[in-house]
Amino acid sequence: MGEERKAPNRIPSKEEMERALTERHTRGFQEKLSAARVAVAGLGGLGSNIALWLARLGVGHLLLVDFDRVELSNLNRQQYFLRHLGMEKARAMEEILKEVNPYLDVRCLCCRVREDNLEEIFQDWDYICEAFDRAEEKAMLVNGILEHFPEKILIAASGMAGFGRSGEIRTRRISKNFYLCGDGASESGPGYGLMAPRVALCAAHQANLAAELILGGAAE
Repeated sequence: MGEERKAPNRIPSKEEMERALTERHTRGFQEKLSAARVAVAGLGGLGSNIALWLARLGVGHLLLVDFDRVELSNLNRQQYFLRHLGMEKARAMEEILKEVNPYLDVRCLCCRVREDNLEEIFQDWDYICEAFDRAEEKAMLVNGILEHFPEKILIAASGMAGFGRSGEIRTRRISKNFYLCGDGASESGPGYGLMAPRVALCAAHQANLAAELILGGAAE
């Protein structure tokens, strides 16, 4: 039998973590990522992947928003593990991100986003990744952000059900600060549900666009 795996004897220092990221990304890029403030609204298949990739990039300030708890059916596409069953998704995701980088500023809100609290929740965040499941909640968030915060970057998603057709997942610029990722059409249904690879492709588009815009790029 092999030796039992153990946790590292020493957690790297903040300086060591920053140096490792800087060596990969260059100092100028990493300084921009470290200063960025990104909110992830919804922590299911899209949001849990988005949050994890942003943490691995070293995005310094993350807001995690979700009212739900981890269920067994979530494990087919969401970045949780058996040990998280029953936990609030925001708290479980915070735990995972801190395992990647314990020095990130990660804030959790275990609540449902509504029209009457949306302005308060997102007022201090420059980039907002929409990652809700239900179409009506997606529309509510998009309309609310465009109304209250037209200057903020909003990255939403629509259409990522099923499997195959990877090339149909794409990023589109809808208006000055509003972007939409996905195929724009596919809906989950019997025999054509939400599956990890294609959902992750859409989440990757959202996280990648956030990184591009933070670092000064522009998607057309």
